[in-house]
Amino acid sequence: MIEKMKFLSITGPKSDIDRVVSQYFSRYEIHLENALSELKTAKGLRPFVEANPYKDALQLSEELAGHLSGAKNTSAPSGMSAADAAEFIRNLTATMQEQNQKKEELQASLELLLASENQLIPYLELDYNIHSIMEFKYIKFRFGRFEKEYFEKFEKYIYDSLDTFLYKCHQDKQYVWILYFAPASIVQKIDAIYTSMHFERFYLPDEYDGTPKEAIHNLDEQIASIKASIAKIETKLADSLKKEEQRILEANVVLKDYTENFNIRKLAALTRSENNTFYILCGWMTARDADAFQKEVEKDEKAYCIIENDHSNLLSTPPTKLKNPKLFRPFEMFIRMYGLPAYNELDPTILIGITYSFLFGFMFGDVGQGLCLLFGGFALYKLKKMNLAAIISCCGFFSTIFGFMFGSIFGFENILEPRWLRPASAMTNLPFIGKLNTVFVVAIAIGMGIILLTMVLNIINNVKTHNIEGTWFDTNGAAGLVFYASMAAVIVLYMTGHALPATALLVIMFGIPLLLIFLKEPLTAVLEKKSAKPESGAVMFFVQGFFELFEVLLSYFSNTLSFVRVGAFAVSHAAMMEVVLMLAGVEAGTPNWLVVVLGNIFVCGMEGLIVGIQVLRLEYYELFSRFYKGTGREFEPFHHSL
Repeated sequence: MIEKMKFLSITGPKSDIDRVVSQYFSRYEIHLENALSELKTAKGLRPFVEANPYKDALQLSEELAGHLSGAKNTSAPSGMSAADAAEFIRNLTATMQEQNQKKEELQASLELLLASENQLIPYLELDYNIHSIMEFKYIKFRFGRFEKEYFEKFEKYIYDSLDTFLYKCHQDKQYVWILYFAPASIVQKIDAIYTSMHFERFYLPDEYDGTPKEAIHNLDEQIASIKASIAKIETKLADSLKKEEQRILEANVVLKDYTENFNIRKLAALTRSENNTFYILCGWMTARDADAFQKEVEKDEKAYCIIENDHSNLLSTPPTKLKNPKLFRPFEMFIRMYGLPAYNELDPTILIGITYSFLFGFMFGDVGQGLCLLFGGFALYKLKKMNLAAIISCCGFFSTIFGFMFGSIFGFENILEPRWLRPASAMTNLPFIGKLNTVFVVAIAIGMGIILLTMVLNIINNVKTHNIEGTWFDTNGAAGLVFYASMAAVIVLYMTGHALPATALLVIMFGIPLLLIFLKEPLTAVLEKKSAKPESGAVMFFVQGFFELFEVLLSYFSNTLSFVRVGAFAVSHAAMMEVVLMLAGVEAGTPNWLVVVLGNIFVCGMEGLIVGIQVLRLEYYELFSRFYKGTGREFEPFHHSL
């Protein structure tokens, strides 16, 4: 069922909009519309343009909340205003930014010290004061490294011929770190030769005192001191967050809620009356909520509510809010997959709930497997609240019923006596056709009944929307209903051996509906007082109408036969379980119970999935396509958390 909707316009002083939202929209669900679009005919309206003063505070609160660990309590706070929350967040952020800035400065110093230490480590074996080396006047020095391959070549072929002294400091698998000296007068020439051999020079800062080992020791002390300072700041920041955790979360909730309320301004309009400016909010409420809301607002001195009962004056169509009995709510999942019903459409939830479960049970009749689906689906729904699990449970209930009807329990057909028939063996003699499986006949009869029901529903839908063609002349309208019902009646009479109606009556029953379907366009035009002359010409109209009528007759036939699959799956289920029992050796009297169990699990899982898909296909293509469009838009209420 679809909840009845009413359209409301709410107005009051501009400065009072936040109070109204907080006070009322937390208790009443309203689907808001754009007031400027809905009230196009009203004069003097302008958009509600205003900047959110706490946008930056919300962003800061989100960042702070993101740093909190563990479960976050986001329950609504009490007594904290948006201004208080923003001030608290900004002050806390400023304090933490100050600490973070100190931390960043220390981190930068730490990185420089670590880089210096890494430069000195290869020269640990140099037992000489670095500062003294850097004060040489007539001898120049160079720190650096060679790749091992080039160092060996340099040492073997070039080194002895140069006026330079080389001190090898450290070596690993790839590089050799050295320190070389050269006279200041020829140092450029020496540098060029070293460079040609891929010498990579390092520049050590003139800040070290003592040997490299002593310098590294001093650096380690400085590094340890800085790390301790950084750790102290991090602890202080963590303690601050921990101490203020609850207030941060509360402030975040307040600012989020304020921003959500503030965004309502995008859907509101403003208007002036004398010296005052008023807001206008428009939206949909359920009839029950709308009446209660209006009564409550009548006592409010600053807010005023108007209910528009004539929906024809509105630009937007009412949204759809489904309200079905609890048993059928899980089946709304299938409705949403296809498309929600429009506000003036019939809600097919109960129909699909009954027909889906019934057809599934008919195609999958087994007491044991049905009970497994029933209780398994129910338990899963209770644990996980999965709609599909609830649907499986409903299907399991009907599977159990048809299991008793067919006398089948976990595939065994010698334990229970069938209350109706055995699907694989029950046959019926039909005139002209001969022997035919009974479940096939029943499946087609069920299909014809469902098709007739959907035609009636289509007529109701079209009457509600004042669609003349759909009501009277459509394939699934009154003309189609009369033709198909007549055909079904004739088939039943013939198959049961009863006398058929007179020929004249048959001509009326079949001929007139088909003629109305053939002439639906000009007849509709006449009733709607429009031009009945075909746009494409008389010849093309008759040619096109003939082939469309042929397609209609073919679709009636194919749609009816489509329900044969219902009986086919009932038979195939019995056949598959017979194969499982045969493989388990039941016929020999020494059953392998492991095979029986595994076979039941396999059939229940695989065939259950296939049957579920096939039934859904029947629902969508054979039922919904006849009467249901699914063009509705969902009721999306504004949620106020405070």
